[in-house]
Amino acid sequence: MQTKIPERNLISPFLVMFLINAMQVGVGVLGFPRYIAKDMEYDGWIAVIISGLITSAMIWVIYDILKRGNGDVVSINKQVFGKWIGGLFTFLLLTYLLSVTLVVLRTFTEVIQVWIFPNLSTWSITAVYCILAYYCIAKGFRVVTGVCFFGVILSLITYFSLIGPLEFMEIRNLLPLFDASLKDYLPGIKTMVLSYLGIKMLFIYYPFIKKPETSLKWALAGNFLTIFMYLLVSFAAFIYFSPKQLSLTIWPLLTMWQIIELPFLERFEYLAIPIWGLVVLPNICLGLWATSRGYKLLFSINQHQTLILLLMILFCASIVFETRQGIDQLNTVVSEIGFYFTYVYIPFLWVAQKIRLKGAQHDVSKSG
Repeated sequence: MQTKIPERNLISPFLVMFLINAMQVGVGVLGFPRYIAKDMEYDGWIAVIISGLITSAMIWVIYDILKRGNGDVVSINKQVFGKWIGGLFTFLLLTYLLSVTLVVLRTFTEVIQVWIFPNLSTWSITAVYCILAYYCIAKGFRVVTGVCFFGVILSLITYFSLIGPLEFMEIRNLLPLFDASLKDYLPGIKTMVLSYLGIKMLFIYYPFIKKPETSLKWALAGNFLTIFMYLLVSFAAFIYFSPKQLSLTIWPLLTMWQIIELPFLERFEYLAIPIWGLVVLPNICLGLWATSRGYKLLFSINQHQTLILLLMILFCASIVFETRQGIDQLNTVVSEIGFYFTYVYIPFLWVAQKIRLKGAQHDVSKSG
């Protein structure tokens, strides 16, 4: 049974929509069209929809697990698998969440270095983000939720920038529809589902939601908002770039921002990237909060001290990856691990929990 969270630390159910969307939409949205186009060419928008619907099903499964377990993933793993095996599963999950935070931080640091400040050191950018994250997390989960709320609002405002390249877009690039073969759909869908992996944070912050069972609709709404945002970017990229251009463009959204000129600003990306830096901040804050909270529950240690240790690990790890190849490899490995955690571990936990609960009910009926 999960320890009761004080009322002052709880959040309203509708804010779950912003927590879900904030963790899904981050640095990955800047470059994902290139990767799905490799598998499905310009039918990649179909992968956006299908993978989004699969993720919605996984959200329902997570809610079912949490509702039955009446707690967070730490207590549920212990209930289902026992103290040691359950603790191992929890430790691996939390370590993965920390690695996701590292990927977000290091990838966006690279964006800043490539597009705005080429001579700025990695450690200085990382230090700024670590300090900001510490300040937000130290104030509690409600502040982290507020950061996620404003991050989502800022990201939605940024999408109006796609109107700029509209005059250069060619709608015929999308034709013919459904041109990809069936064998291309599976790798394309797998590539796209990696952009929806932020839902696992639910396992940690579920007990902080007022009447959490009522927040499912808001979690699904957040995921559908993510689908809409990804569709918008993918359509814009597919219509703006030719297939060859897109295959050579690492960050399509940033490249489209390059052609926008304002009367007071010649290079729009100098404004958009700092704004997107605030969109990425919730990824880092929520990831670190969930990880430090999980380790606190798993090892019965102080969350504040754990947070400081995790920030030091994050800072040191981020300066290890200096090359584009190293960062890309980090992204690939973490995404692959995340795929199995989301689409293998979560269904496995759901089935194992059902079997365990049925066994417990059977034992109770026999003893009765």
